[in-house]
Amino acid sequence: MSTIAINQRLVAPVKIKLLHQDAVIPRYARAFDAGFDLVAVEDVLIPPGQTAKIPTGLAFALPDGYELQVRPRSGISAKTKLRISNAPGTVDAGYRGEVCVLMDNTRMPSGEIGDTCLDVSEKTVKVDREVDSHTYLIRKGDRIAQGVLALVPLAQFEVVDELDETERGAGGFGSSGVQ
Repeated sequence: MSTIAINQRLVAPVKIKLLHQDAVIPRYARAFDAGFDLVAVEDVLIPPGQTAKIPTGLAFALPDGYELQVRPRSGISAKTKLRISNAPGTVDAGYRGEVCVLMDNTRMPSGEIGDTCLDVSEKTVKVDREVDSHTYLIRKGDRIAQGVLALVPLAQFEVVDELDETERGAGGFGSSGVQ
């Protein structure tokens, strides 16, 4: 499978399989976007302090040498306390199962139990069960993440006795300061 350039952009053919009747075929919202939308195919409640697996109803056949990165939507990250657990998540070219999004509700429990929680816009919504008020509801049809197709070169490892010197050297976490 080879890539081609269209209007100076690299295009790689990606086959998708719809696994759910409500699955949404991914699309780019704007011409120069790097990511395409991944959409929830069912309602999912995420209690405070918990992680949920949100199904997209999609399986992908990625070209060899590529990965699908699952990344947060900036609007959700900016407006809510929802975070993608393993961002960016990697879907390998050999995987053919359903792509799901692991999402954390980083809020602490409020202790207020009732029939309302929050949606991805931070609006209060009514639900059909008792939940902590800091629970989030992901609704079927919500755009929950974005997918980015990325080239992945294979590493060819070589064991050596010494590594070349650099200005940074072995300086790790915080070695360059914070200001």
